[in-house]
Amino acid sequence: MAKNAYHASIEGAQHGAKSLAQFLDYAKAAGAAGAQPSNYMLGDGKGGFKKAKEIRTTFEDRGMRLDGISAHCPFWVHTSIWTGTKSGHPFIAPEVAKLSPEKIEAWHEKYLLKLLDLAAELGVKTVPMFWGVAFGWELATGYPWGFWAGPGYDLLAEGKERFVKKTKKLRDHARKLGIYLCHEIHPGTGASTADDFNMLVDICDGDKCLGVNADPSHCWEGEDWETRFLKVGKRVYAAHVKNYVVRRGFPLRAMEPSWPKRAMQFTDLASGDLNMHRYAELLLAIGYQDRYTKLHKCASAPLVVEAESAHKELDYCSADGIAYVAKNLCFPQAGGSFEDGMGA
Repeated sequence: MAKNAYHASIEGAQHGAKSLAQFLDYAKAAGAAGAQPSNYMLGDGKGGFKKAKEIRTTFEDRGMRLDGISAHCPFWVHTSIWTGTKSGHPFIAPEVAKLSPEKIEAWHEKYLLKLLDLAAELGVKTVPMFWGVAFGWELATGYPWGFWAGPGYDLLAEGKERFVKKTKKLRDHARKLGIYLCHEIHPGTGASTADDFNMLVDICDGDKCLGVNADPSHCWEGEDWETRFLKVGKRVYAAHVKNYVVRRGFPLRAMEPSWPKRAMQFTDLASGDLNMHRYAELLLAIGYQDRYTKLHKCASAPLVVEAESAHKELDYCSADGIAYVAKNLCFPQAGGSFEDGMGA
């Protein structure tokens, strides 16, 4: 029988209370073959990073695969702080948060350049992340405030110029190291739709390092996940597995901070609105598994669990997600048509 196309993995950002070793022990016990630690889990507690050898040994001692480094928070802050937002403060060290937006941005750029160096030393080729609101909050809402242009201003044109300029040093460094910066198309980021992402690629002259981290759980405002990932399929180098439910009759954009009361809620993998089997098959169809295994010279690609719930305890929900992926989505990839043997 052919080998499995995928292996079960897990994202570390939601498990930030755990050390790297604790996170890997938890993931291993739940049945994961690999893990995608957050950038914070790789910190040395002194503002820098652990040595690559220590990180590698921590994975090898447990027989775990290193499936990328999740760096959503610092990338988002880097490209959003120019707006003066405080929404990224939970991810910023208190002494850094006191600085001006310009200095906070510069601090994160330096931090991310060092993180990319560490990723390269570890042999990591994919960094799931998302770009921040380089186009401003008006455009991030998706609502055409004044159509974003008027006498003396054009918010869309200004945003394009801002994105290219602010991300250039990070993109150049990633490209030099052979690393793909895998944007998770997501509300409130630099690209919340497939067309938005393709626009980023266009304004950056087709920059090779601009990849996509597929995650179907963020397709809940009209653009379905199949439409989205077919449009950006050739740039999908990473994949999260996550599900959600949209409660009928509740407003999606209500200013309600309590997840149990919101219209859209993340769920365990088996009971949400999305068909996870079809999602895993689509990833094969757009070449994710082939692309990932060729890039990393490995036999299978990770399906990185990010199961969350407004009602179920996080460790329980995530472990259940790992088991679901391992049992249901790690299947042998078809080598040809199911009709090939007919009439033999």
